[in-house]
Amino acid sequence: MTTEATLPSTSVSPTARQLWTRSRGIALALLVLLAGAVTVATVRSDARHGELDPRSADPLGSRAVTALLADRGVTTRLVTTLAEARAVTGPDTTLLVAVPDRLTERQQRLLHSATTGSGGRTVLVAAGGWSVGTLAPGVTADPATSRDSTLDPGCDLPAARRAGPADTGGIRYTSTRPDADECYPSSRLPTLLRLPDTAGQGDTVLLGGPDILLNERLDEQGNASLALQLLGSRPHLVWYLPSLSDTTATGPEDEKSFFDLVPSGWLWGTLQLFVAAALAALWRARRLGPLVPEQLPVAIRASETVEGRARLYRKANARDRAAAALRSTTRTRLAPLVGIPVAQAHTPEALVPALSAHLHGDGRPLHSLLFGPPPSDDADLVSLADRLDALEREVRRP
Repeated sequence: MTTEATLPSTSVSPTARQLWTRSRGIALALLVLLAGAVTVATVRSDARHGELDPRSADPLGSRAVTALLADRGVTTRLVTTLAEARAVTGPDTTLLVAVPDRLTERQQRLLHSATTGSGGRTVLVAAGGWSVGTLAPGVTADPATSRDSTLDPGCDLPAARRAGPADTGGIRYTSTRPDADECYPSSRLPTLLRLPDTAGQGDTVLLGGPDILLNERLDEQGNASLALQLLGSRPHLVWYLPSLSDTTATGPEDEKSFFDLVPSGWLWGTLQLFVAAALAALWRARRLGPLVPEQLPVAIRASETVEGRARLYRKANARDRAAAALRSTTRTRLAPLVGIPVAQAHTPEALVPALSAHLHGDGRPLHSLLFGPPPSDDADLVSLADRLDALEREVRRP
């Protein structure tokens, strides 16, 4: 302890320069990735409008099908708000809703009330459980999607029979209506469903997947034929791309929490990760049991142990603990020398009188030395160690 107390103070915390040296490689890599992502997004922003966008010539766009419809005299109009979509419904219009699940519950109700009895056709592309119950009453979406993409018609709907096999695989539906046309079944559940409108001459078509409308899939199977028949039955096509920024028909009851916006698959996946982590922790956790003595791989000198412990005390500024350890060890060694049981070595009423009688002196300095307050600085700690050492030598002197 005396040697340790005289050593110069050394900081072991990393400096700002050291931290920057260690992390600059990672920071540079992240900066390069961010710059690359911004560059790619900027370059492609002018040419890519998004999936199922009739303006986009990208593989996931739908410009090709609108061009074919234009050759057959069908006009296409793109709308992005519910107000525009409701305003153009009519017997000579086909309304295609690209992403129905983006609509809030109130928007779904308003859209359904506008299309019911209008005499036109409504095409819902990949409507999931969030929207299908409101936009197509009597229909539910099956949680399990189709395993196959290309399916056979399997129904008497003229458009499906003329088109033949098509890439309609996706969401599967279950309907309670006996007048529904169920086509392109996957495991006996249809991926294309046509529901006649009981209040007018129109109908609603549910399409389980968007593949037949995409540029990259239009020339495969009977996709083009089926798409043109479904969207070209009326002279006007309104292509509705719901926008998350459309608040013209929303209210306070439509506000969603964070967990409502997260897909259910992510929630289940997170739960599975937590279960897997718990099982891994249980598998790798320490087994509690009786202690088993083991031989140390190397022999460590007592002086090295003392020096290492002293360094730890100094690093933590734990002068109180260091002083307590010195005093406790000294009391334990002095008690047998003055005839006190070791169990009473840490009791001032038993140890101090015995030491005073042995040394023929006053007990007050001994009480302060063996049971006093912790030292205020390193110099006091060194002085305490010296005094304890001198006391022990005096007691041991014959």
